[in-house]
Amino acid sequence: MNLKIVLTFLMAISFCSCNGQQTNANTITTATPMPINRFDKALFQLINSDDTTLNRQLLEQYPQMTEILGKGVLNMQSPDMPGFFIKLENFYSEPTLKNLYADAIKKYDSVTEIEQSLGNAFAWIHETFPAMQIPALYMHVSGFNQNVLVGDSLVSLSIDKYMGEDYPLYQDFFYDYQRRKMQPSHVVPDYIAGWLMSEYPFNGKENVLLDRMIYDGKIKYLVLSALPDMAPAELFGYTNEAWEWCKNNEANIWKAIVERKHLYTPDQMTTLKYFEDMPAQFLASDAPGNIGSWVGLKIVSQFMKETNATPETLMKNENSQEILTLSKYKP
Repeated sequence: MNLKIVLTFLMAISFCSCNGQQTNANTITTATPMPINRFDKALFQLINSDDTTLNRQLLEQYPQMTEILGKGVLNMQSPDMPGFFIKLENFYSEPTLKNLYADAIKKYDSVTEIEQSLGNAFAWIHETFPAMQIPALYMHVSGFNQNVLVGDSLVSLSIDKYMGEDYPLYQDFFYDYQRRKMQPSHVVPDYIAGWLMSEYPFNGKENVLLDRMIYDGKIKYLVLSALPDMAPAELFGYTNEAWEWCKNNEANIWKAIVERKHLYTPDQMTTLKYFEDMPAQFLASDAPGNIGSWVGLKIVSQFMKETNATPETLMKNENSQEILTLSKYKP
């Protein structure tokens, strides 16, 4: 089984074009809801019980999810390994994590609205990408570990990362700019982005800024298309002031990237700075984080406008330079 772990900082970001509309935007609002398999509740029952028969029940009911969690969170390759369930219970029995788990289960006891939003979004994805497999959806708790777990036919979200920015425990572990993304409103876009990244993995040069920009821009463009009602600033984890700063300084941002020769230079440390959530003070004192994704999305949106390409054509084009050139992006 292939296990892919998708990290939060590359996802859950959207963008609004100048007129607030997008040609490929989803108009489906009454699709069949996408059911979420509550692996999180089943595991919580296990760790709060002395009944060892629940181990076998969990494995029989959620075989793939149990294996994926073991690999992604416990670093154990198979539930058949000796001590698997002992390690599982010990991990989740840590008092702070156990309290977090209980809070998460309570907050997400009902997920009806989330399931409807996912149904609408994945209906658009199926319509736009007919050959794409639609995954089974799950929820888990990782203790701030792996936020999104993706298997061959499933995607699972760690709900303890979506408790709301004012959740008390977050104050001890996360900065303000990180907590702004840890909202219930990020659950649906993170499911979608996680699956899209799995179906269209990054094939460019990891250290080259342009390649990373365009890839992130593609994913964010599709997330916006699937969820046209999502507020761009909120999805970026930006304040309204930060969003306006990006819009007002777009030309200066691009000029700084080009003049510093960052666009093509394969410098890993430099490239990573453009995708961190922390404020991009290496560009300007007021610059918010994740500037690379913001610019990448601007380029991709302009490319789609100039070429009238379909989303499927966009995702099949892995030539970042060609997309930049055809976009005629010159802020």
